[in-house]
Amino acid sequence: MPEETKENLEGIEEEKKLKKEPEGSENPEDSGDMSPDELMAMWEEALKEAQVKEAQAKEAEAKEAQAKETSALSKKETPSSQPAKLEELSPAQRTGAYPELEFILDIPLEISAEIGRTKMLIRDLLKLNQGSIIELEKFAGEPVEIYVNGKLMAKGEVVVVNDKFGVRITEIISAQERVKKLGS
Repeated sequence: MPEETKENLEGIEEEKKLKKEPEGSENPEDSGDMSPDELMAMWEEALKEAQVKEAQAKEAEAKEAQAKETSALSKKETPSSQPAKLEELSPAQRTGAYPELEFILDIPLEISAEIGRTKMLIRDLLKLNQGSIIELEKFAGEPVEIYVNGKLMAKGEVVVVNDKFGVRITEIISAQERVKKLGS
């Protein structure tokens, strides 16, 4: 049994003894002899009071901790409005060479050129055989789209170089346009 509960129970018993009538009284509630049910009821009442007090104490601790945290946050210094200090660029940095980025120059990228797209039903796809023609949404002479790792980066025109197809870049997609395409 918690200490507070014992103290509450003892306090209740002492109060009853003080209120006790003279010895000749026939009232069983006021006599020192209490039934087990009465003792159990008193114990439960004292236990409830102790639980309420404990809950109130925990709530008070939580409020105090929150107040301390709020005060600590308000005391925390906010960034000053002083201008940022920028270092002068060295001549090597001014030339556009980025020596700190050299490690990314050897990362492989997948580049693909798309001449057009279309949508088909499975029924129509299964009817295709050698010599079939698939009509694309683009017109002849339209620029080919160049994708780097699946992202549109440029447009160009198809050329033949040493019996191989190639793409001559005619337009680089700006960063703003790429960001707009991500949102749509």
